[in-house]
Amino acid sequence: MQKNASVQHTQFEELLQKVHAVGKETIANHASDVDEKARFPQESIEALKSLNLMSAYVPVEYGGMGLDIEQVGKICHILGHYCGSTAMIFAMHKIQVACVVHHCLTVEYFKNFAKRLVSEQLLIASATTEIGIGGDLLSSFCCVEAHDNEFDLTKKAPVISYGEYADALLITARRSADAAKSDQVGVLLNKDQYSLEPISDWDTLGFRGTCSSGFVVTGKADIEQIMPIPFTDALSQTMHPYSHVVWASLWSGIAASAVGKARSYVKNAVRKNPTAPPISSIRLGEVDTALTTMKNNVAASTKEYADLLNANNPDAFSNFSFATRINNLKISSSQLLIDIVGKSMMICGIASYRNQSELSLARHIRDAYGASLMVNNDRIMMHNSTLVLMHKE
Repeated sequence: MQKNASVQHTQFEELLQKVHAVGKETIANHASDVDEKARFPQESIEALKSLNLMSAYVPVEYGGMGLDIEQVGKICHILGHYCGSTAMIFAMHKIQVACVVHHCLTVEYFKNFAKRLVSEQLLIASATTEIGIGGDLLSSFCCVEAHDNEFDLTKKAPVISYGEYADALLITARRSADAAKSDQVGVLLNKDQYSLEPISDWDTLGFRGTCSSGFVVTGKADIEQIMPIPFTDALSQTMHPYSHVVWASLWSGIAASAVGKARSYVKNAVRKNPTAPPISSIRLGEVDTALTTMKNNVAASTKEYADLLNANNPDAFSNFSFATRINNLKISSSQLLIDIVGKSMMICGIASYRNQSELSLARHIRDAYGASLMVNNDRIMMHNSTLVLMHKE
């Protein structure tokens, strides 16, 4: 498994300041329009590309920044402050990048692709879910049909986030037509190697800018574009833990943004009447405690995952305890997000309920409910119950 060496602290702090600047000057300015029209945040993604962030996790030897997972998580947190959809797109892209970096850089095609990521700032989407399998990432009806040095595939995906706007697509499929549903591989296709036929739209409550419509994917590519490891390994070592870390990181950014608005409201109330602090100040202390808990949970899980990556021991990811803890990160973070944003709304009152108010938390609360529904918490809890029963102290 490939691992990254983090950039120098000073350089990284400078990068974070640039991310904040882009967030304030570009991302925040377009967030409401992106949300209202359920459109792809093109301006925001272009701004991230201008900072070479699409390839930030690519190792330095291939031209990337070589950021580690803790640093990527901090960027996701910042982006969450300004636009949940932009942050989610960046996070999901980074999951696919991590799959390439961790598992594929022994293959010449993927080495060249990593360099293209840097030079062209490509955006990668994924098609891992499939109609008829009920959200089970470990099963596919779709299969790789190989002939000579090429293969074809067709997949009915109920959701491909930002699929129409991606430059490449990571797709899961059975290894061959006669393979078991669980015998999967991942394939990475360039935009000119697949077509998308829309089968559903994306007019949702929250995370509207992710444009997560459904498509029938038809693709044809070279055999060398198949990932060199079984998808189950990529899922347990990278896709599963990396997803929960970057998602929880951006959710903590959304939560922090909500608490920031609540803090502004209380400060303003204190200025108006400094001798009688408003009752909302008590709620502010309560919600700040919840935010601290959320941030601490994210930091602890991120560090544990980073330590496992640095240990370079793939077997460690099959540990039931780690899988349960990383699942718990997703469950607890998504639940805390709803709680924190909801309490922040109670602090700000009707101002938070108005769409055009500076204290509006309408987008925050709608995005918050999406967090527990994407990879449904009940499904994860059911999986956890099985892991707990199998675990031995």
